[in-house]
Amino acid sequence: MDIFDVLTLIGGLSLFLFGMSIMGQALERRAGEKLRSLLGKFTTGRMAGLLTGLAVTAVIQSSSATTVMVVGFVNSGLMTLKQAVNVIMGANVGTTITAWILSLAGIDSGNFFVRLLKPSSFTPILALAGIILYLFVKGGKKKDTGMIFLGFATLMFGMETMSGAVAGLGDIPAFRQIFLLFRNPVAGVAAGAILTAIIQSSSASVGILQALAVTGQISFSAAIPIIMGQNIGTCVTAMLSSVGANKNAKRAATVHLSFNCIGTVVWLLVFWAVKVLFRPALLDEPATLFGIAAVHTVFNLLCLLLILPLSGVLERFVTRIVPDEKRPEEYMELDERLFAAPSIALERGHKVAGEMAEIAVASLKEGIASLRSCSAELAGSIHEKEEKTDYYEDILSTYLVKLSTRQISGKDRIEAAKLLKMIGDFERISDHAVNLLEAAEEMQEKGLRFTDRAHSELEVIFAAVEEILDRSLEAVLHNNLEAAASVEPLEEVIDRLKEEMRTRHILRMQQGDCSIGAGFIWSDLLTDLERTADHCSNIAGCMLEIAQQNMNMHEILREFRNGSEDFREKFREFGEKYNLG
Repeated sequence: MDIFDVLTLIGGLSLFLFGMSIMGQALERRAGEKLRSLLGKFTTGRMAGLLTGLAVTAVIQSSSATTVMVVGFVNSGLMTLKQAVNVIMGANVGTTITAWILSLAGIDSGNFFVRLLKPSSFTPILALAGIILYLFVKGGKKKDTGMIFLGFATLMFGMETMSGAVAGLGDIPAFRQIFLLFRNPVAGVAAGAILTAIIQSSSASVGILQALAVTGQISFSAAIPIIMGQNIGTCVTAMLSSVGANKNAKRAATVHLSFNCIGTVVWLLVFWAVKVLFRPALLDEPATLFGIAAVHTVFNLLCLLLILPLSGVLERFVTRIVPDEKRPEEYMELDERLFAAPSIALERGHKVAGEMAEIAVASLKEGIASLRSCSAELAGSIHEKEEKTDYYEDILSTYLVKLSTRQISGKDRIEAAKLLKMIGDFERISDHAVNLLEAAEEMQEKGLRFTDRAHSELEVIFAAVEEILDRSLEAVLHNNLEAAASVEPLEEVIDRLKEEMRTRHILRMQQGDCSIGAGFIWSDLLTDLERTADHCSNIAGCMLEIAQQNMNMHEILREFRNGSEDFREKFREFGEKYNLG
């Protein structure tokens, strides 16, 4: 093996790791919506969590990514530690699928149909299909499918390149001596753990071991401890992701480490006893690609069978290892660890935006209530909600902008843009609530009052504004497009109410029924209520534009007003309902 073989090996390894990475990312984007619904089954029991962890890892081809997601879910309160234990166990089994796919490279037969199963036979076709889908076909999902094909073809090409580069090592005695060292089980475990910790992927490190196996110099006696060590090395990613997380997220990462360490120690002792007492001839046989895949799967299944009945004990163990903190933790609404699964991260962002919308709507209704009867308790609640919406706007904006820089699907990117537009409107609604409160406090301090007729008119516009808030909130929380479509005609009615009420109040001031001071406050109140309706219109417009895959909200609303019979019918209905008389 000369310097050119070394360079070929480096190139093959780089292609292999790159192909595995882009294939996993594309698989996650392509699975998007299905992955969301699958992850929603976490709470249905131990077996459901186990199978979900297995399925998700099989889809995204990385137990490390699945475990990082689990840490993020626990940290965000989306999953309990008990649920996380089962998902992590399932993830360890799901990751073994990659080794079986890579083992297809070891097929050696003269039969035409059997040879078709060999990756070198079908990956060129996948690569061609992939490049056509990626370069020439429109649509995010089809491009992601193309990336999956290209990623798989790249990793298989890298695998074959590595295998070809190291094939000559079989004739070098020094190379055989290196792997004789790994016949010591402890040395083998250490080597597997270190390699996997460096590249942070047990699937990739198993693939590298399979590539080296073509030399014929790696016996099963050396390969088995290395595979065991790889399970420990893959825990590094989850442990790093738990830094700065809350105690339960740290416990989830510790579950991953404990599960793999306990399984490795127990089965390593069993392996050592079998090796010493029975000396099976199989251990001295050269490891094959299929053999390594089988050992990887069997070992992880044995670990699962060992720990699954003791999952409750494991949960209590990590709870003691990572004890409760003496001071209460700050609840984290959003966690960037979820970026490992962008579709799930976006779903969390949508949930937090919904919480922000509920707070903003509640604050505006309290602002209206303060105009009927102002109290210190109500004022404190309004200010508290306004601070919460400011906080939500800051964290959501940062979170969604960072998420948008990731490789996410076109649909998810539009959804993120929609949320970014809407959170500004939510925050402004809570600001208008504070304005209403300040108006109520000013009237109370100065001893000002409106006439009975003015109060009667205010109740009409109050009811209209509360309804438009409810309809907007319904649209956001439940993606109710019918509710969103009804917002715009109601907003038009509120605009007309504002103008008519302002005109009537001017007449009352001219007749001496209302003071000038009260008149100024009246004008500001109407402005705040009308602008609240405008923000509701913006929110509903965002919902409609996404449904129509059109990012021009004003164009949609203009067409809706001018050409929709439903708009005209709703406008008449609301006009009759909110009539000043």
